[in-house]
Amino acid sequence: MHAQNIIFPAQVLRGPGVLAQLGEICSLLGKRALVIGGHQALAAVGDKINHYLEGTPVSVVGTEWFGGESSEGNILRLAERVKTLSADLILSVGGGKSLDTGKAVGAAAQVPVVTIPTVAATCAAVTPLTIRYFDDGHFRDLFPLPQAPASVIIDSELLSKAPLRWLAAGLGDTLAKWYEFRAISNHHAALSGVARSSSANSRICYDLIASYGGAACDAVREGKTSAELDQVLDAIFMFAGLTSLMSSGAHAAASHAIYEGFTVCDKTREFGHGLLVGLGNLCLLALENRSDDELREAILLSHACAVPLRLREIAELSDEELESIVQASLHAPDMHNMPHPVSAESLYAAFARVEAMADALKL
Repeated sequence: MHAQNIIFPAQVLRGPGVLAQLGEICSLLGKRALVIGGHQALAAVGDKINHYLEGTPVSVVGTEWFGGESSEGNILRLAERVKTLSADLILSVGGGKSLDTGKAVGAAAQVPVVTIPTVAATCAAVTPLTIRYFDDGHFRDLFPLPQAPASVIIDSELLSKAPLRWLAAGLGDTLAKWYEFRAISNHHAALSGVARSSSANSRICYDLIASYGGAACDAVREGKTSAELDQVLDAIFMFAGLTSLMSSGAHAAASHAIYEGFTVCDKTREFGHGLLVGLGNLCLLALENRSDDELREAILLSHACAVPLRLREIAELSDEELESIVQASLHAPDMHNMPHPVSAESLYAAFARVEAMADALKL
């Protein structure tokens, strides 16, 4: 037998306007807050943070750009800033890389972290895990953290104003929880309670998106909150986060391997994690030799969720660039979780099958 360590966030608050509770939440955690985020995220919520902390014992002692990549260099630099400013609380705002950086800084500096996602692109706000990159943007590793966020504030009013592509990225990434967990279910053949929980949560992710994903996209197109958007946000953050927590991150397969392959190409690296994973989901189904009916259903759902269906929707790639992506995908650690070896030939065929079906459906 071996020890099991599952680390949960202490609080997850979701709904329209819940950022207004920031002062009450932070007052229980610290008095000197360092805000870390991306440029756009800081512009979107910086004034709100200051407003909601007015009249509380908590003051903002500094605001820092996260550095552009969740790299070791940025994490160590910002941890030193925490020490210099005597900060005892981190407010981490933005998207996946920014939130991953803030969480890792909190762990390195041993201070609590409040995550405030400004886009619904990944479940990074919830998990005790950082995806680290090298400074040039190439994927480095999955870096487990000894602590989860002390509080996660998912304000659907704020998130409804973000560009649609970020919600689409979150939908693609969250669908991967089900598609990938199912693909590697033989790794969990013993069906322990933890594996059952992860499987159940990943299926909830799929069911919520299948039911509400299209309507949630329509709400964001209009910049409005809706019951459907809140259900989808639960899938992206809570149920996807629980899937990751209960499997300790060991649930990824070809979808994420293909994303990791895309990071070696300058043209595709910044396209959006979940959008690239979303196309990877469809290739995963093709690699599994799923039926035409099942692949067609997945393509239609991806289209409703604004996820790309073809390589050309991401970038115009030369043969050499595509070959580099394919080779990097094949050698990515997550590809080795697939139940059968994946070859370059089969991966090229998967891209082609997905594109041909999308074309046949005239999407």
